[in-house]
Amino acid sequence: METNVLSLRIDGELLDRLRGHAAKRGMSVQDYVVRTLIRDDFDERFKTAVEETEKFYGVT
Repeated sequence: METNVLSLRIDGELLDRLRGHAAKRGMSVQDYVVRTLIRDDFDERFKTAVEETEKFYGVT
């Protein structure tokens, strides 16, 4: 799998919060952010799939 670099500039307070969330899960901040993005992307794709299925079957 190809990887790329994404650089972010974030507030120090937000970084501290991210560190806390990541530490609770035994993860690095980078891994925590990536997994969060993947989860949000999956949620959005799943929601779209459900909506398309409902349209197909005429569910309101």
